Amino acid sequence: MSVVALLLALYVADVGAPPSPIPAPFSVGSRSLLRSIEDDGDERLEYAVELNATDFDAVLEETSAAFAIVEFFAHWCPACRNYKPHYERVAKLFNSADAVHPGIIVMIKVDCALQINVDLCDKFSVGLYPMLLWGPPSKFLSRKWEPKQDTSEIRSIEDGRTADRLLNWINEQINSSYALDDKKYEDEHLHPRPNALDPVQKIEHAIHDIEESTAIAFDIILRHKMISSKTRASLVTFFQLLVVHHPSRRCRKGISEILVDFSADKKEIDEISSLRNDHICGKEVPHGHWIYCLGSNNETRGFSCGLWVLFHSLSVRVDDGDSHTAFTTICDFIHNFFLCEECRQHFDSMCSSVHNSFKKARDFALWLWNAHNRVNERLMKEEASLGTADPKYPKTIWPPRQLCPTCYTKERGKDEGNHQTRWDYDEVYRFLLGYYGEALTTPYKDTSVVGVPAEDVVAPAGTATAAIAKAVHVVGATLAIAAASCAFGALICYRRRRHASWKYKYHPHALKIV
Repeated sequence: MSVVALLLALYVADVGAPPSPIPAPFSVGSRSLLRSIEDDGDERLEYAVELNATDFDAVLEETSAAFAIVEFFAHWCPACRNYKPHYERVAKLFNSADAVHPGIIVMIKVDCALQINVDLCDKFSVGLYPMLLWGPPSKFLSRKWEPKQDTSEIRSIEDGRTADRLLNWINEQINSSYALDDKKYEDEHLHPRPNALDPVQKIEHAIHDIEESTAIAFDIILRHKMISSKTRASLVTFFQLLVVHHPSRRCRKGISEILVDFSADKKEIDEISSLRNDHICGKEVPHGHWIYCLGSNNETRGFSCGLWVLFHSLSVRVDDGDSHTAFTTICDFIHNFFLCEECRQHFDSMCSSVHNSFKKARDFALWLWNAHNRVNERLMKEEASLGTADPKYPKTIWPPRQLCPTCYTKERGKDEGNHQTRWDYDEVYRFLLGYYGEALTTPYKDTSVVGVPAEDVVAPAGTATAAIAKAVHVVGATLAIAAASCAFGALICYRRRRHASWKYKYHPHALKIV
């Protein structure tokens, strides 16, 4: 009876208490949600409404706005991060509680890198990031858009790369003359989370993030159904490079098994379905977090950092005779499978500037190192002007002098961060080899992975001899996929038979700070 009495007392107390305020449903016309956020006295730093697959229809159905702009982006995409201030600046005109032009346009964004949004982004034919679509909100409810359908009222915004250009495009559509406020918004970007974890700035832990980025890249390819008759050979060639030179042994094992799934007589859809069951780096990967590539907030470093680290690892693991093949393989992979459009264009441009074949692995490793520094130099300027840099880990010319003092000559420019930096390339290459080779170790201490002792998760440099590497050397996209798979199957069997007697020595291999 005492329990019943207690429950009755709690019920009476609850009934007598004033009801908790129920938030009004989101309405862009009334901007109730935006007001509820801003009324607490905090300055709102984002104005575009981020939706996911669960609330996408509900918000668009309720809004009283005449038009909607939806940005499809990926949080790991550097171009998306740099575009964010432009998009938010326009969104402030229409979405904010004190919007100058309220109720006309609702500006939305959807993160396609989140698993929950994969189907939603697929239905809108999202192929590159960032992608902007325009149309009446009701037309988005069908969750379907094909770029070649001229009758669709949803249109792709092709010329909206800056706030000014996006607003000009809007003005043309609705015959208006809206203008951006002349106030500068350099402080209107996401501040880092106060409780953000510091990334472990030791290359020993980078193997975790190399595996993470490998698994995410494979998942992106499958989720976006990017394997076609035009891209299939490029992917197989990339896997052929990884199965010999990937620094993680369990990734090499998973990739060798995936190669077997590629068959010349399989239909593309059946092939993708079978590949979905494969774990490229083991069932434990991806882990869902970063260590070496962890940024100050969710929008910095991460996947793009891990991918660079993987590429640098490959660049110092290949033999001289494979160096140019590795170069073209990585260039083709970025061209066919990296969805950040602006990033891909810049990388394509750097690849196309190489007119002579690499004869030495040293030359390829230094080219990739220099290309990465060129990217960082460009992004440093863009992020400084847009306020999108990671405040704790901004882009920098690498390696810094404190990490490799011998990499710099005595004669140098006024600023290490500009093009006047003088490098000792022999020392740079030596540093790359040591930093990404002998220093690269595994964070797994106590457990075995896919039947391999924990201390063997990371492959030492030189695990494949030149002869073995040649056995799986890329001989061209014209080779039959079945023949390639058989060759790699034979290679794996051979490697396993020899595994017990092999003695590996560490040779330097490299990875790079982003």
